[in-house]
Amino acid sequence: MAEVYNQLEIKFRLTDGSDIGPKAFPDATTVSALKETVISEWPREKENGPRTVKEVKLISAGKVLENNKTVKDYRSPVSNLVGAVTTMHVIIQPPVTEKEKKPKGDPKMNKCVCAVM
Repeated sequence: MAEVYNQLEIKFRLTDGSDIGPKAFPDATTVSALKETVISEWPREKENGPRTVKEVKLISAGKVLENNKTVKDYRSPVSNLVGAVTTMHVIIQPPVTEKEKKPKGDPKMNKCVCAVM
């Protein structure tokens, strides 16, 4: 029975409302490994799927999960209930290209100056 408490049932909710999972993950699983699972199980019929872990953000209980943390670090008391499934929301953010990083126009031109007389 202790083995059940060392795992967490997780389903990944995509932005269109569909789900990946639920699937059981050991407490020692890193968030980075969860993101790899999302990438590998991304529905083939959906466009704009993630290609790398850096493109995926996982949100659980209102927190953006950090890659180096484990499932155990984000476990809530509710997840210990029998049959409980934790839902993690998946946000896809494509990497920023060099073209998008450069500021547009002259930065001095974007300043607002007000004078009170």
